[in-house]
Amino acid sequence: MEKLIKHYITQVLIGFMISGVFVAGLLYFNVMNLWYLVTHSADGILAVFMLWLFNGIVFAGVQFAISIMRMKDDDDDEPRGGHRQRLLQREPQLIPIRVEARPRDPFSAKR
Repeated sequence: MEKLIKHYITQVLIGFMISGVFVAGLLYFNVMNLWYLVTHSADGILAVFMLWLFNGIVFAGVQFAISIMRMKDDDDDEPRGGHRQRLLQREPQLIPIRVEARPRDPFSAKR
């Protein structure tokens, strides 16, 4: 298996473990009376499973994204940052425009 796929699977498993700890914490501290709702409902186990699954998807994605962004490339030794370029100073200039004389209107009043 490729290194990236192994890395992805590892990070997904870590994300789902974090989700399990998170859901266990929600139930243990009875956040928003969640423990009562889960234990006194016929579909409580399904609710806990869905809470773990959907939080696991989110935590796995975040875990993988953070691990990829923290990877370091050792051959990246050149200086960082951009180099300033000088701005071109623009000076306004007059542009000559040729205007042809209009033909005289025969109906206009002569002065």
